[in-house]
Amino acid sequence: MDKVTRIGVSLEPELLEDFDNLVKKKGYTTRSEGIRDLIRAALVEELWSDSEASVVGTITLVFDHSPTVQDRLMELQHHHHANISSTVHIHISMEQCLEVLVVWGKAKEVQALADEIIAVKGVLYGKLTMTSASLDRPHAHVHRHR
Repeated sequence: MDKVTRIGVSLEPELLEDFDNLVKKKGYTTRSEGIRDLIRAALVEELWSDSEASVVGTITLVFDHSPTVQDRLMELQHHHHANISSTVHIHISMEQCLEVLVVWGKAKEVQALADEIIAVKGVLYGKLTMTSASLDRPHAHVHRHR
């Protein structure tokens, strides 16, 4: 952040008090840090609406540890291998596993992959988190490292 522009924001006292409590709870040292994160989150959410935007993210899954579920998840991962950079697989118990897939590509591709995987029968929880590698650098591109 080489340059910063100062802005003024008018808020009702109750809203400012709630925001100050959030800033404190989240551990920010200044209101500005909290506002910057809120703006970035809004920009990322807007980015998701552009199906052609380049994104990176994770798909987090908790699923039944059964050969049927694992085989179907593996089949989908192989089918979408171009959008999966890596995976982490953890055995939670004898019955359940946690898997995190690091994904990248066009927003529409990543969303389609997440939708397919999360919909597999036996997936108990699934969540896609996407972001852009270019929020702070407008001309940055997502690169895949192997």
